[in-house]
Amino acid sequence: MPAFKSLAFAAFALTSTSAFAADPLPESIAAPGESVVLSVHAEGAQVYECKAAADGKLAWAFREPIATLLSDGKTIGRHYAGPNWEHADGSAVVGKAVGNAPGTTAADIPWLKLEVTARRGNGVLAPITTVQRINTRGGKLEGSCDKAGEFKSAPYSANYVFLKKG
Repeated sequence: MPAFKSLAFAAFALTSTSAFAADPLPESIAAPGESVVLSVHAEGAQVYECKAAADGKLAWAFREPIATLLSDGKTIGRHYAGPNWEHADGSAVVGKAVGNAPGTTAADIPWLKLEVTARRGNGVLAPITTVQRINTRGGKLEGSCDKAGEFKSAPYSANYVFLKKG
């Protein structure tokens, strides 16, 4: 029976793109050849600021995210402007978006593939090379606004998958 379990796990590992993604990820955010180190759920908000758009009219512009990273119902870190992800063990990464795919509905922020551009600490996030944001819900705020400098938050949730090469 142990051999069967090992074989079943190997088959799962080879066919699964993420612990949270039931279907294959869109090619624009896939990370072939990388392996999952950590998958977490995030609950938070996308913060927007009222600014003048290119046409001179006031519109909501994305400013920064703020979210709690959760695993098994426990807070294990936070996500904030940068974008930064910080684990409770002190390790952290900063990413830059290199790919995206539409959210499931028009109200959902896009799914993203982010390349790690900086890291600190020696914990679980130390070897991370790629971060995927998938299964987004909410977070979009579009349209006009009335007063420049005003802020508004749009609640969102997502799953973040932290991967390393090899």
